[in-house]
Amino acid sequence: MPDENIKRAAQEYLAERLNEDGLTQEQKLNRDAAIELAPQVWREVVLTAVGICKEWNAETKEETFSCNETPLGDLRIRCAGRPQQIVVHYDSRRRLIHIENTARLDHEPKVILSIEAYPTEAGRGARLMRNSEPVNLPMLLLGHMRVLAGMSRKAQS
Repeated sequence: MPDENIKRAAQEYLAERLNEDGLTQEQKLNRDAAIELAPQVWREVVLTAVGICKEWNAETKEETFSCNETPLGDLRIRCAGRPQQIVVHYDSRRRLIHIENTARLDHEPKVILSIEAYPTEAGRGARLMRNSEPVNLPMLLLGHMRVLAGMSRKAQS
């Protein structure tokens, strides 16, 4: 007569193995979707940055910010009358977006965002993540642009 503890341990082992196989399959699906959707996420970053620049310039009624894509595919944001700039670089191989703001304080880290996929009802979607948290891209870019313009990162209450 088999021992009940052995039977339970064997069932736990099988359940754990099935769970691991399911996780690796989910991770593979997410990785494949992230690779496929990464260019769309990058396009969203570019359109968001350009949109914020245009909206800011429309509000100030002057060309405060210029937003240009370089021939290498980077995005450069400059503020009129200031030597600093924001460089947004897309690393398609690693699915990373680096934001380097030369106007930031020295102790502030560079921003590195990853493009990760996730399951949706319609299949898979992709989004920007930082420190395992989804990124509010317009707020992140606006904060960097405020620093570039010589203002504090957050609006005064």
